[in-house]
Amino acid sequence: MSSTSFAAFGAALIAISYGLARFAFGLFVPQIRDELALTTAVIGIIGALPLISFLLATLVAPLMAHTLGARYTAAISGLFGVGGLALISQASDAMMLGIGVFSCGICTGLMMPALTAGMQAMVKRSLHARVSSVMNAGTSIGVIVAVPTVLFMADAWRLAYLSFTVLTVIGVGATWFFLPSVSRITPANAAPPPPMSDLPWSRLVRLALFAYLMGFVSSAYWIFAPDLVVTLGGLSPSATGWLWFAVGLAGLGGAVVADLADRNNPPITQALMLMMLSASLVLLAASPAQTILATFSALIFGLAYMSLTGLYLMTGIRLLPGRLSVGPVLPFMAVSLGQATGSPIIGGLIDTFSYADTFSMIAVLGILVAIMSPFYPGHIQQASDEETEEETGLQAAYDLQLQNEEGEPLEDPENDPANDPDSEKPVH
Repeated sequence: MSSTSFAAFGAALIAISYGLARFAFGLFVPQIRDELALTTAVIGIIGALPLISFLLATLVAPLMAHTLGARYTAAISGLFGVGGLALISQASDAMMLGIGVFSCGICTGLMMPALTAGMQAMVKRSLHARVSSVMNAGTSIGVIVAVPTVLFMADAWRLAYLSFTVLTVIGVGATWFFLPSVSRITPANAAPPPPMSDLPWSRLVRLALFAYLMGFVSSAYWIFAPDLVVTLGGLSPSATGWLWFAVGLAGLGGAVVADLADRNNPPITQALMLMMLSASLVLLAASPAQTILATFSALIFGLAYMSLTGLYLMTGIRLLPGRLSVGPVLPFMAVSLGQATGSPIIGGLIDTFSYADTFSMIAVLGILVAIMSPFYPGHIQQASDEETEEETGLQAAYDLQLQNEEGEPLEDPENDPANDPDSEKPVH
């Protein structure tokens, strides 16, 4: 596959595993809650299950990708997605629903490491940022794809999940034909990663804490926003589809904002995006019956969330050079842990207080986190520093993943067919 084809195919798989198997669940919460007679607290617990399984899968995914290769890891991921989506479509109680969403979380946790392994093997390092950006856009694409199922099947969530199952089966079949069975390739002339004792632990801890708190705040929107506009605003379940359409559409610009943030001032950008995230919660809670304002809040949320996850991705890669399987994964694990913690807590708060009060409290938390943004591990530039400024942006972060013994980015071999995605080469 060429780099362009690999990026498009990866985006399609991410759309299925992230957009449909994970984030589409919140879109159907009003219908599922009513049909299965579930309380908001129970929905919060169920909403945390795929995030917990995502964390567990992410812990073993790098080893699986290294041992089994991209093809088999992605196929196993897809099979968990097929099983989970099929169970959700047939769920008759909270237990069956919980098992289904737990299985979907495993699908999500395995897919990105599998695609990253394939990218390392098939795509030139100089194109990793571009390919990664396209693949990450798959989350927004998947969220957008889920929208028509709500608009036209608002009262048929089981049929919607069956359609997701069919799409996932197609995705599993495609992985078998298009992804390589090789594992991640590390050039022999790459310098070994620095020892654990030399890692910037203070900056890593700060990155993990900010990612965790952002995940906690964002879980309110991902899990409960559609239910809020239906319960509090009296909108029809089909109207919630426009929320997710706006989230997905705005999220497509997140990669651009994150790249610009890394090139300018990451702490300030993080503060701005967290304020936008908090504003989206307050705006939705204040005007749940106004479709236009609710949709505008979703636009703000989508841009802020995708920008923050992109920024955390770049920081994680930059802080962990040489550790191909850890740098991109650490911030996403922290975000998911925050979402897994926030989902049941927010569900309990909604049952105790109300939707409006709970969303307002979570928005205040987001503002407090934004105020602490000067502690975000961004670039530290000294005015008197006469050295060459640090390269910034997503591609610079990927360039620094592999370094030579002098600490400089490892160059692509000019005539090495193993690094040429357009060359004819056997796949073992």
